[in-house]
Amino acid sequence: METARALMDKQVHKRLPPHIGWLHVFGSLSLLLFISQTITGILLLIYYRPTPEAAHASIKYITAEVNFGWLYRQVHAWGASLMILGVTLHMMRTFFMGAYKKPRELTWVTGVFIFIVTIVFGFTGYLLPWNQIAFWATTVGTESADKVPIVGSWLKYFLRGGEAVTGETLSRFFVVHVIILPWVLTGLIAVHLILMRLNNLSTLEPVGEEKPVAPEYGIPFFPVHVAKESVVAILLLAVLVTLSILSPWEIGAPADPLSTPNHIKPEWYFLPSYQLLKYFEGPYGAVFGIIACSVPFLLLMLWPFLDRSKHRHPRKRPVAVSIGLFGLLSALVLGYLGHVSETDVTFFGQRYHIDLLGVPHRIDDNAPSSAAEPAEH
Repeated sequence: METARALMDKQVHKRLPPHIGWLHVFGSLSLLLFISQTITGILLLIYYRPTPEAAHASIKYITAEVNFGWLYRQVHAWGASLMILGVTLHMMRTFFMGAYKKPRELTWVTGVFIFIVTIVFGFTGYLLPWNQIAFWATTVGTESADKVPIVGSWLKYFLRGGEAVTGETLSRFFVVHVIILPWVLTGLIAVHLILMRLNNLSTLEPVGEEKPVAPEYGIPFFPVHVAKESVVAILLLAVLVTLSILSPWEIGAPADPLSTPNHIKPEWYFLPSYQLLKYFEGPYGAVFGIIACSVPFLLLMLWPFLDRSKHRHPRKRPVAVSIGLFGLLSALVLGYLGHVSETDVTFFGQRYHIDLLGVPHRIDDNAPSSAAEPAEH
């Protein structure tokens, strides 16, 4: 008991490096969102029924009949996107500050696994409302698995539980979403936190030159940093409730395998990959597209072992920072093009149609009415 108390006291009163600030709260924010997702997910499970006949109806019942059901459904839906965003921002801060370098390579690797599992969480949960958008987005998403080299056909069949998206797919996604992934993510988070505590937070000093934080220069974990994280937690709760009220997720129409909606697009976190796949054509285009989409994740996983320089400060790592900025800008551009593709936009008073590849084509409003024009979306 005394040993545990001494360890807890040491962790609570430890000093953090002096550069620790508001950018270091995204890890705690992501953890808080995971806790929120767990609690609201359990509340949803009380009423949710994972069958094609009852899934959509149970979501409607939760929203319309259950006390505060609309609120925790919306908090869960928005929490999924915000959690992915929080983990992304946490990884960006870690990358640009060089906090992945020795001796924290495994801490970074577990963080990348957490990032991947969080995205899979979003993918598997998206189908559960069993509405039109979710059904057809999952159909498109699982169809892409067929392009994976060697194991593509097996992987698609395994994900769907058959040749098409059916009740078997819903059942599999439900089990993965509510049983397998929570335990996997809990284990990864536990390992990540243990490694973080063992190695402490990174300073901006070069590898091998880090020194213990002097009490007179360090920032107290409690109450200073805890106060910052508490402020972020309150703001996060306010944002979740505000989004739930002002911009609620629609229930949509029930899934209909015989009626395909126009221009199905995935959620924002899949848009960069969705758009990138479009640029690979030909008999092996899809295969190369899948490989291209996998390269960023592989680079993230291996980056601590590829970047062996001793420097951590961004100004002393121009190559790594440039690569990171290029990757971030590419993701933003591809995501935007994926969002606006196959739509009409107005730019400086002129209308343009954005085609499948994201190329704008000017719309001549004075053209004869008989001329075919792209439909408004």
